[in-house]
Amino acid sequence: MGRDGLLGAFEEMVLLAVARGDGDAYGMTVRREVGERTGRDVTIGSVYSTLDRLETKGMVGSRLEAGDGPRAGRARRRFRILPAGVEALGRARDMRAGLWEGIELGRLASEAEGAS
Repeated sequence: MGRDGLLGAFEEMVLLAVARGDGDAYGMTVRREVGERTGRDVTIGSVYSTLDRLETKGMVGSRLEAGDGPRAGRARRRFRILPAGVEALGRARDMRAGLWEGIELGRLASEAEGAS
């Protein structure tokens, strides 16, 4: 999150992926969700560093669960969005909507073509 209190683009994507997980998100599901929805190649390291940062800021919480079945003996961290994360997403959505208000891509494309 920037000094102005706004989420960075990747923080927003990770936070949205956690929210989509309904309290059952973990690093690999967040990585997969962001990658599939954005078409970006996302590293697990960047996901975990962002999750750690969001947790430090009080936007997500995590719990450690013991592994079972094929993961026996290997713990897994599950993440859930917290109220501060919900508020941050709401601010980001409202800010983007305000910035998009009145923008007509067709007109902009025509103007851009005429300028070249």
